[in-house]
Amino acid sequence: MDSNSTKYAQMGNKRTFRKKVWSTLDVRYSERKGLSFMFNISLSILIFLNTIAIILNTIPDLGETYHHFFQDFEYFSVAIFSVEYLLRLWSCVENKGHSHPFWGRLSYIFSFWGLVDLLAIAPFYLSAFAADFGFIRMLRLLRILRLFRMSRYFHAFRIIKNVLYSKREELILSFSFIFFLIIFSSSLMYYIEHPYQPEAFTSIPASIWWGVNTMTTVGYGDMYPITLPGKILGAFVAITGISLFALPAGIIASGFNEHIRGYKNEQGKVKCPYCQAEYFLAEKNMHRH
Repeated sequence: MDSNSTKYAQMGNKRTFRKKVWSTLDVRYSERKGLSFMFNISLSILIFLNTIAIILNTIPDLGETYHHFFQDFEYFSVAIFSVEYLLRLWSCVENKGHSHPFWGRLSYIFSFWGLVDLLAIAPFYLSAFAADFGFIRMLRLLRILRLFRMSRYFHAFRIIKNVLYSKREELILSFSFIFFLIIFSSSLMYYIEHPYQPEAFTSIPASIWWGVNTMTTVGYGDMYPITLPGKILGAFVAITGISLFALPAGIIASGFNEHIRGYKNEQGKVKCPYCQAEYFLAEKNMHRH
C-alpha cells in the first residue's frame, strides 16, 4: 500500500507540475500579472528582437561587422525556443484537445501553432546538415515565421483571426469572383491583343499579369492594350476592379464591427468580444472588464 501510494502521489505531482507548465505557456491562462504574463511578454520581446536581428543581418555592413553578435544571439534564441517547444510538446496533453499521450502530442505537432513553433527553429537544425548554400538561405527565410508567433500573445491579433474565421465564407466567395473575373478578362484580352502585340501578350498566363495590374489599379505600364476593343475592355476591368476589391474590405470591416460591439446568438444573448462572456442586453451596462 505504501509503495502504491507513493507511486500515485508521484504521478499526481507530475500531473500537477505538467499542468502548471501548460498554464504558464498557454496564453489563455495569462493575466496582467504572474509568471504566465511575464513569460509571454518576455517571449514576445525575444521574438520581436529576433525579427529585428534577421532584418539588420541582411545589411552588408552590419552583417559583417556584427556577424558574431548575430550568430550568438541566434544560438541563444534557438535554445530558448527549443526548450519552449519541448515543454509545449510535453505539457500539451493537459489541453482537452490534445489529451491522448501519443495522438494528442502528434495532433499538436501538426496543428497551426505547432507547425509555426516548429518552423521557427527547424531551419537552424536543418541548415547544419545542408551543403547547398541556396537551400540554407531558403531555410533561413523561414525564421521570419517567429514574427507570427507574436499573434498568440496579443488580443488584437486574436480579434483579426476571429474576424477572418467568422467571415471566411464571404471572403472565399468574393475572392473566387475576383479570381474568375481576372481569368476571364485576361483570356479575352489575350485573344484581342495577341495578334497585334505577340511579344507582350504571349500567352494567357502572361496576360493574367496584366489582369492583376489592371484590377488592382497598379498599372506598371509594361503591358497595356493598343487596340480599341482592348482599351474598352481594359477600362471596364479597371472600373470593375475598384468595386470588386472593395468587397473584401467591406466584409472585414463588418466583421470587426460585429466583434467589437458584440453579436447576438440564438438565445438572444450578447457575447463579449474580449472575454467571450455571454450576457443579456439588459445586463450590458453592468458588464465591465
